[in-house]
Order: sequence, then C-alpha cells, then structure tokens
Amino acid sequence: MTIHWCGTGLSAIPGLRRLIEAGHEVTVWNRTAEKAQQAVGDLTDRIRAFDIDALEADLQKGDVIVSMLPADWHVPLAKLAIAKGAHFVSSSYIAPEMRALDSAARGAGVALVNEVGLDPGIDHVMAHWLMADYRDSGAHHPDNEFEFISYCGGVPKIPNAFRYKFSWSPLGVLKALRSPSRSIRGFTELEVARPWDALRSYIAPLPQPESFEVYPNRDSLPFMAEYGFAPGWRVREFVRGTLRLNGWAEAWANVFDEIETLEGAAGEARLKEMSDQFWAENAYDEGEPDRVVLCVALKVSRAGQPVYHKTYVMDAWGDARGTAMARLVSVPVSLAVEAVLNREIRPGVSAAPSDPKLVARWMETVDRLAQHLQVVDHLA
Repeated sequence: MTIHWCGTGLSAIPGLRRLIEAGHEVTVWNRTAEKAQQAVGDLTDRIRAFDIDALEADLQKGDVIVSMLPADWHVPLAKLAIAKGAHFVSSSYIAPEMRALDSAARGAGVALVNEVGLDPGIDHVMAHWLMADYRDSGAHHPDNEFEFISYCGGVPKIPNAFRYKFSWSPLGVLKALRSPSRSIRGFTELEVARPWDALRSYIAPLPQPESFEVYPNRDSLPFMAEYGFAPGWRVREFVRGTLRLNGWAEAWANVFDEIETLEGAAGEARLKEMSDQFWAENAYDEGEPDRVVLCVALKVSRAGQPVYHKTYVMDAWGDARGTAMARLVSVPVSLAVEAVLNREIRPGVSAAPSDPKLVARWMETVDRLAQHLQVVDHLA
C-alpha cells in the first residue's frame, strides 16, 4: 500500500520525512516538484507534480491520500479516495461537505480522518485523555458542574513589538479575526462577532506560570458531544480558543479597527495588502525559534467545591529539528496514517481518536516533540 502525500509546505515536512524514514511506500505530490525535491529529495526520488488526474491513475485500493494542500482540495481528494477504495487523512477541521461523505465512506470501507494536527488534533487527544481520566476518577455525580477550556497558540519564542510572528501567509490570520465564535460562559451560550470582544487573561500552569491573552475560536459547541459531554450535564464553561502573548490586543488595536470596516472586493484587496506588509515586517527570520503553547483543562465541581481539576499543558519551541509548529502539525498526521494502515481507525469520517491505546501512543510521541508536557493535578 502506498501513501500519497500531497503538499510539502512548511508544516508538512517532519511528518512526511518520518514516514519515508520508517520505510513506508510514499509518493510525494506537490504543485511545484522542485520544492518537494528540496524538502525530501535526499530521502526519495518518488516526487511528482501534483495533478489530481495523475493521482487518480496511480491510486490503488487500500492506499492512503494525505492532503496538506489548501482546504478546498480536501473534499475532492476524499471523494477520489472513496471512489478508489483508498483512505484519506488531513489535519484540517471537518467541513460540512466532508461530514456529508460519512455514509459513502462507511459503505466503501474507507476511513476519512481529519483534525489530526496540532489544533485541531493534539488538543482533541488531550481532551479525550482528561475525559477518560475523569470517568475513571470516581468523581462523577449528577450534581456536578463542568468547566472545560482548550487554548492553543503559536507565538514567537523571542517576543517582538507586534507580539506575533508569521510562519506562513498572514491572510488566514486576518480572515480568522473577522469570524464569529460560539462558546459557553456562565452556563449560557456566548456568541461573539469578533475575537477581541471576548478577550480574557489566562495563566498557563507551566513550570513558571505565565499569563497570556486568550479568546474563543470558531464554534466550540459541537465538540461537547465529540469529547463525551452528556446532554444533561451542567456546563458552566466550554471554550476552545486561541492563545496570544500579553500585549497582543494593544499591539493589534489599529488592525482590529481597520478590518472591522473592510467590505467587498476592495476590502479583500486591502486584506491582501495588509497580509503582504505583515509578512515583510513580522515573518520569522531564518533559524529563529517559534513557540507553541497548548493548555487543555477540565474542572468539575459539586456544591461549589472542586472534585476533579487537571490541565494537560504543553510548551514547545523551535530547535535543531526545525520549527515546533511543523513538528506538532505534521507528525500527528503521520501517526494517523499509520493508524489507518494498521486498521486502528474505523471507516467513515472521524477526527483525532479517543481510543486509549492510540491516545497513549500519540502522547508518548508528543512528549518527544515538545520540550515540556505535563498533566497538572490542581487538587494534589
């Protein structure tokens, strides 16, 4: 069986190299074959210019397509996988169009695995671990109240005046700032049109506790069922969000003011102009270390007293192995590919696994990828 890895951008390389070095049959597809050659040409000569028709001709039953391409390629490649009896893996969020393929994938015995990067991905695995640990703790009771937070952010290891640096085009970051979010705060649904309207301070329980700015991201509510929250549970807080260095909101205040006013084609053109400027002024320098901080916490209380409270916390930064972001996005993708090949993930559309054996195996690998990984028991 062959792994068809599509896309060799900055966050794809460590996981791709891991699969090739492990001896898997891998064909590398990239829109620019020369760039793929620079990334993995020392390991393989199975490098081809990406073309979906050529991929279809080469694809065999039981193969795996990995899409590290832009999001609009995921569904066409997943449909191709179903048609050929192959599997599909992506680090991206499950779009409604991808979710709609679940029945066809099950019927074809095909796994379409998504959300297996960093965020989404490692954060899901941490959440599944915490939920399993809580269920095993003996603390469950019908009167319990639940608080769940998951905050992740890529930030510069060496802070700059802008309080942020870009490892790829800033356009996606700018567009995300214009997206609404849904979460739960104070037992009620919180809908926010713009992230800065719900900005809060969060102290990460690192070896040296550190304060960050955090805000809700996207729609958190569907993940309650994904993580095993029962419909009748009393949930005080449930939020999946983004983490930024302190001072980020102040440094970006003018950016917020401007993007709030942008509309139509002229607005899109201005966003592109801003993106180009940010890329020129605030991109990482060659060899400059990035940093990734991820905190996932579950707190359960009864009659005002905590009965369970743990945080899974990770801190990682760029080193001789390359950027933290690339390691933490692409290596989990490679783990998902191996799980699919080993038939450890069922057919259909799915996100990062909750199976205890896979959770343990993945977090052992993450422990080697990050400089700090710990479960903090706040009640100990």
